[in-house]
Amino acid sequence: MDIEGLRQLIAEDMNTVDQLIQQQLHSEVELINHLGHYIVDGGGKRLRPALLLLTARAFGYTGTHQFDLAAIIEFIHTATLLHDDVVDDSTMRRGRQTANLLWGNEASVLVGDFLYSRAFQMMVGVRNMRVMEILSDATNTIAEGEVLQLLNRHDPKTTEARYLEVIRNKTAKLFAAAGQLGALIARRPLQDEEAMASYGMHVGTAFQLIDDVLDYSALPANFGKDIGDDLAEGKPTLPLLYTLWHGTAEQVAIIREAIEHGGLHNIHQITDAIESTGAIAYTASLARREANSAVRCLTNVPASPYKDALYALAEFAVDRRN
Repeated sequence: MDIEGLRQLIAEDMNTVDQLIQQQLHSEVELINHLGHYIVDGGGKRLRPALLLLTARAFGYTGTHQFDLAAIIEFIHTATLLHDDVVDDSTMRRGRQTANLLWGNEASVLVGDFLYSRAFQMMVGVRNMRVMEILSDATNTIAEGEVLQLLNRHDPKTTEARYLEVIRNKTAKLFAAAGQLGALIARRPLQDEEAMASYGMHVGTAFQLIDDVLDYSALPANFGKDIGDDLAEGKPTLPLLYTLWHGTAEQVAIIREAIEHGGLHNIHQITDAIESTGAIAYTASLARREANSAVRCLTNVPASPYKDALYALAEFAVDRRN
């Protein structure tokens, strides 16, 4: 099964989630409606909700809480995007102008807060303390990841371990929560919850590693943002760090200066250096190992098209162009 087969498999479920998202976005404050719909309707991949839906179905769940939880997961993710774009002073997201560029930083932060609070209102409606525990832990970990990334910014001494800690906290944790929640509502034993949380953590890590590869190798029209955005912000992602560790003295000097000061004035030399040192291949190989680890977590999942789709999701995380 490929990613299109995955989408078709859960198309009806995802349509229900999308309708719920539209309902729950409603506010009497018109700015919230405009900005919220702009970012939620912005063409995201919906991978985290898809992971939750697939896991619940793979374990035979037939109730309705999967729709609420998938919408909650997407609200939390969208809130982080709004806040990220403000922190990073971004201007492009998913091929469109960012909300902060159109409505300003203040509105973006406050609507992000609205999405967080609406997500917690919906959590209460599920009436399951374990759900609250998993999602509150996830949102706290994501916030820690954001702060860790801020601390690493402009620091060429960032280690691979610190880099991975950031992406596991900031990106992969919500994937992990999605997988665990799918098993939880299906009333699977704790070992299956933990296995699906691990699956999500590995898939999310692979996804972000490839995102960092695409920051230096994708076409902007396909990737949805300008190439080198992380470099412009002084973020020491793994392709940059690997080049710093394995490049020539001249390449190291250029990379170090770029991380310390940000900016794109040496972008062509930097992308050449990243390619010549094998940094892209190294980062991609690490993503592949994460995807393989994710697949090994599916041992106890019963055979079904939904399990096949979980295999496809792990493959998509590493074999994508945008």
